[in-house]
Amino acid sequence: MAVARQVPLLDLRSQHANIRTEVLAAATRLIDSQKFILGEEVQSFEQEIAAYCGTKFAVGCASGSDALYLALLAGGIEPGDRVVTTPYTFFATAGAISRAGAIPVFVDVDPVTFNIDPELLAAEARARKARAIIPVHLFGACADMDPICEISWEHGLYNIEDAAQAIGAEYKGRPAGSIGHVGCFSFFPSKNLGGYGDGGMLTTDDAALAERLTALRVHGRTGKYIHEWIGINSRLDALQAAMLRVKLRHLDDWTKRRGQNAETYRETIVRLGLPIHAPVAVSYQTRHVYNQFVVRCPDRDKLQAHLKQHQIGCEVYYPLPLHLQKCFADLGYRPGDFPVSERLATETLSLPVNPEVSGEDIEYICRTIQAFYA
Repeated sequence: MAVARQVPLLDLRSQHANIRTEVLAAATRLIDSQKFILGEEVQSFEQEIAAYCGTKFAVGCASGSDALYLALLAGGIEPGDRVVTTPYTFFATAGAISRAGAIPVFVDVDPVTFNIDPELLAAEARARKARAIIPVHLFGACADMDPICEISWEHGLYNIEDAAQAIGAEYKGRPAGSIGHVGCFSFFPSKNLGGYGDGGMLTTDDAALAERLTALRVHGRTGKYIHEWIGINSRLDALQAAMLRVKLRHLDDWTKRRGQNAETYRETIVRLGLPIHAPVAVSYQTRHVYNQFVVRCPDRDKLQAHLKQHQIGCEVYYPLPLHLQKCFADLGYRPGDFPVSERLATETLSLPVNPEVSGEDIEYICRTIQAFYA
């Protein structure tokens, strides 16, 4: 009896097996040093991330969610301020706004890129007198940052890039996290550069902003027992930094393989005539890093069940847009307010694109999709 092929959405075990010796050596070095809080490993990783992202400074923190929150605090966002972002993203984007006491203001996304629509953003920024904007580089592709930065400059808006899913992505040759006032990254294990636990990073060219972020992540401390601001406890763990430094050396190779897998998908989808829409590279997206390979498809929920029945990992990101979440009911949004986001929530499905996926895996996945629509 033939054994069904298994293709996980994410294969961290295989990734780890390839770098196990390097990672264990880094972990052993750190443990032997007994320097677990900040220190040389975190400083070195911050310098390497700053270089990788093309910024002058990088500041490590405990998570991508904290990175967003710290960015808001450092930018002087206060309770009652309005911050514009997209409803089609992970909860942490808007959650950080509310956590800072500010008010999330949602703007619909572009149906091709899934990222915030700059034209709608401009109108909303004027109408709502916003203080800040958080464009999200969703699924590994940069938002259209030139018009977004122009809006930011015109209206005096603090511009926070949510690059949690987009380390290594480029917009017209500029790295994600280097375009706005500050960039926010996540090292959650499922990210392209994922840790062995949680972690986050902020990038900026602004020395004063970097200094404030460095203080805010340790309770606002500017000297021993001296606190200029009220911050939080959000330090990047030194053990995570040590292992992430190993992974960073492999990131470009993994990103290249993700891109190759995405192209194989596109070619196979066309060859088999599948009735699904694959993500396309638009002119300003110099480098899409494919944290997820998200397709739009008819009968999405039934297709997902079919793929899982055939042991193919797949996931829906995100089935309920943020403006329809119960916790944001007091914002007053209603179904139909953001039609593109709401439509994407019913049509999109993420397929395996990680570096460990083979061409044979992709052929099997696409043939299984073909059988569903036959």
